[in-house]
Amino acid sequence: MKVTQEKLEKSQIGLEIEITPEITKQKYEQVIRNLSGTVNIPGFRRGKVPRQILLQRLGVGRIKAAVLEELVPDGIEKAVKQEAISAIGQPRLRSSFDELINNYEPGKALIFSAAVDVEPEVIINQYTGFQLQAEEINYDSTKVDTVLDKERQQMATLIPVEGRASQIGDIAVVDFKGVITKAEGEDESTEPTPIPGGEATDFQVELEEDKFIPGFISGMLGMNPGETREIPAQFPDPYANQELAGKPALFTVTLKEIKEKELPELNDDFAQEVSEFETLAQLRASLEERSQKEAQDQTKANQQEALLAELIKHVEIDLPTTLIDQEVDTMLTQTAMKLSEQGLEVRKLFTQDIIPQLRERSQPEAIERLKRSLALQEIGNRESIQITSAEITARVNELLEQYADEEIDEERLQAVVEKELKNEKIIDWLLANSSVELVPVGSLSTTEETDSEDHSTEAE
Repeated sequence: MKVTQEKLEKSQIGLEIEITPEITKQKYEQVIRNLSGTVNIPGFRRGKVPRQILLQRLGVGRIKAAVLEELVPDGIEKAVKQEAISAIGQPRLRSSFDELINNYEPGKALIFSAAVDVEPEVIINQYTGFQLQAEEINYDSTKVDTVLDKERQQMATLIPVEGRASQIGDIAVVDFKGVITKAEGEDESTEPTPIPGGEATDFQVELEEDKFIPGFISGMLGMNPGETREIPAQFPDPYANQELAGKPALFTVTLKEIKEKELPELNDDFAQEVSEFETLAQLRASLEERSQKEAQDQTKANQQEALLAELIKHVEIDLPTTLIDQEVDTMLTQTAMKLSEQGLEVRKLFTQDIIPQLRERSQPEAIERLKRSLALQEIGNRESIQITSAEITARVNELLEQYADEEIDEERLQAVVEKELKNEKIIDWLLANSSVELVPVGSLSTTEETDSEDHSTEAE
């Protein structure tokens, strides 16, 4: 078999494959014998159909197509093996199949073109000596109070309130029914349409502005038990249900009862109730330590993000379609798993109509993720950065202990841990070989906005 290679874009290798006349004739005869033994033609027993009758009944084009459906894939597979090409994904036929049928003659050479994706070449023009800035996240002591307050809110006792109107912070028990009203400019005769799921009885809602769509909570303030109001509201845009996004609504709300929260006292008993600690002081110390670590971790994450964002500017990778598709698949699978864990019905969200749109929107992020991953892998190879089996085992055991109640594929977990640990070590090496200045929170975003305004002014 004669094979000619050429380098194509998107990390593909083009193959021109020439199959010998002997093979094209042999395969043609083999297919005819097989068809003769399987095709039912009235008046003839299987395997006894005369050749000419078989050709007339099936047609030469159909028989040629059947031959090529075996000949072409087999030829591509053998060509890839013969040329020792490390292909990824499935090869693609570049020649027109219809033209191949027209041109194919048994006993004559068959020439066709195919393409296979291969691992891309990673070109990195620079990966050390960067001068960067990243925002430093400082420990905020008020976060501890926020966490404690949240715990108190969750443990609060609801006490019925009488003799006053509703106010911010109350828990209101209501009956409500909502409709979509006509938008500005719509026909006056347009009838309001009920909101799907926009009706409830004895619904308990906390009177905090972010708890419902804009306008709903503020419209309930000052109501007295037994009072009914019509409250205009506006669905935000974007909104989870795109059919409601940006639509004006009108809710008929009846306030049935007002309750207020009675919070538990912040003391040692409270600490014992919400944690494994004996005293409030111990709980506070633990929360402070956790909050400090979160600030440090976020600062490091900002440094890493600044470094990787700069590194990508110096990386050239012609990504093959196969890798991009695989990365998109991974991203959508991860998203589906997260949604499922939140109790959402993934099948209703990932419909056949929406999946192509999701894939298209996911491509830019998939490309960015691939470039980062491949660049780190290349740097790790160049700098011979390795991790030990002891490091991998220690992390794996830590995770197995943390998720002891769950079924975990240890082999897959080990592979994931190995990749993550190696990437961490490579990024640490890169940070050690560049300079990342820590700046106050908000200073970088302010700089970016100023630069954007300057460019806008110049354009004007």
